[in-house]
Amino acid sequence: MSNVAVVTGGAGGMGLAAAHVLGRDSAVVISDVDPDRLRAAERELGEAGIACTATVCDITDRGSVAALVDLARQVGTVTSVVHAAGVSPSMGSADLVVKVNALGTILIDQAFLAIAHPGMGVVNVASVAGHQLPAFLAPVWSYRRATADTDRFVTQLLRLCNLAPRARRPQLAYVLSKNFVIWYSKSMAADFGVKGARVLSVSPGSFDTTMGRLEKNVGAGALAQLGALKRFGHPAEIAELLAFCASDKPGYLTGTDIVCDGGVMAAMRMADMLTLARRQ
Repeated sequence: MSNVAVVTGGAGGMGLAAAHVLGRDSAVVISDVDPDRLRAAERELGEAGIACTATVCDITDRGSVAALVDLARQVGTVTSVVHAAGVSPSMGSADLVVKVNALGTILIDQAFLAIAHPGMGVVNVASVAGHQLPAFLAPVWSYRRATADTDRFVTQLLRLCNLAPRARRPQLAYVLSKNFVIWYSKSMAADFGVKGARVLSVSPGSFDTTMGRLEKNVGAGALAQLGALKRFGHPAEIAELLAFCASDKPGYLTGTDIVCDGGVMAAMRMADMLTLARRQ
């Protein structure tokens, strides 16, 4: 059977760009919640000579995620997973942000852990926003309940978000959910390691995607200007990193987070964080 790379959020942005790179060496299965965008992405990948299968998947639904895994296994042997599906603060409520970004990551990672095998790599897309939460403020006590009681975990994160003014709740949900993705990817490394597989996260900064442009005037633009390169990143630039991390090439790389932000975090000061927070 052929090797298969699975990309969630594969209908556009970083996910579609990563599918193009992964498709050089593997068949790809892309998923998204938007069937129209999926069909367009499938055509684009096919025209590039990539063997592509597209399927609608709601990553917040356990049954939908299970169906994605089953389909991927029918196509071939799953060797790489890039979990790029997610939403930004401008795309919905705190409830939506937490469920898609945090709960979705739990369900995807658990489902692929069940079929993990030596050489398989899973990459979760986090965000530099997750690094902007000081470690002593991270609700790790809640994170630790993520797998055992997902409903309670989601409820607890939303309660924390509701402590903020209503207008700022989606942004807080985004920071918390992406901080969780970084923590969870590290916490899952041992479970994947038992099976000879790897899991890690990549934290992008400001990128020129549909989602990134939505946030341009509420933080992403200012964030990019803090960095060494003073610009938005191009999807193709991070796609190479995502595909490499998910491949078997970095076979000793697991349980960590890689920041790809044009030098933003290297330059970030507490005063900058406070300024950005006031703008959002």
